[in-house]
Amino acid sequence: MIDVRRAGDRFHTAIDWLDSWHSFSFSRHYDPTNVGHGLLLVSNDDRVAPGQGFGTHAHQDMEIVTWVLEGSLAHQDSAGNSGVITPGVAQRMSAGTGIRHSEMNASTDEPVHFLQMWVRPDTAGIEPGYEQVDIGERLDSRELVPVASGQGHEGAVHLRQEGAVLWAARLDEGWSVTVPAAGHVHVFMARGSARTTVDLAEGDALRLTDEPEQELTATADDTEVLIWETT
Repeated sequence: MIDVRRAGDRFHTAIDWLDSWHSFSFSRHYDPTNVGHGLLLVSNDDRVAPGQGFGTHAHQDMEIVTWVLEGSLAHQDSAGNSGVITPGVAQRMSAGTGIRHSEMNASTDEPVHFLQMWVRPDTAGIEPGYEQVDIGERLDSRELVPVASGQGHEGAVHLRQEGAVLWAARLDEGWSVTVPAAGHVHVFMARGSARTTVDLAEGDALRLTDEPEQELTATADDTEVLIWETT
């Protein structure tokens, strides 16, 4: 099955410091027919004003992957982890038995644009954990690069969920990658545009269920695509 979701059809949260688009049910936005795709439960497309952000809040039993598109995001958590995430740096936080963290725009002058994506772990009640890895140089290959993986892909942050892999590619016009075949595949156009069986613009998503591999070709320079492959 092929399900096309357009950018403007996503749930939307807009307040003075936050502009957020939600691919699936999130917070006060709820649709029982749209609560995830495969193991992917949350995919939020967030823009946060300078010096603002999400104050300290709690998570439990969730694998949370954050990917910055523009700007810089500062992380701090109750396990003593801290870091600043910039484009090309993959971050994974395992909430496990429970963790509190904050995510703030690290700049007082420029907004930050980032994606945050959640999958459930294989096992509940694991020890919380944190990891960040710079994979920016590998994205210059114009191929799909593993960002987060529960299957041991070299160079990716490690997910405590063996049924999930997140891939990313940065492409110029005319470059192509192969969308993998899996039980559930979520293709998200982070920026730019591409063509598969349909034309996809920035913010659009393609949800594939038990579909074979297919080619995705960028139709604009500076295109960036994120692909979740899950059971």
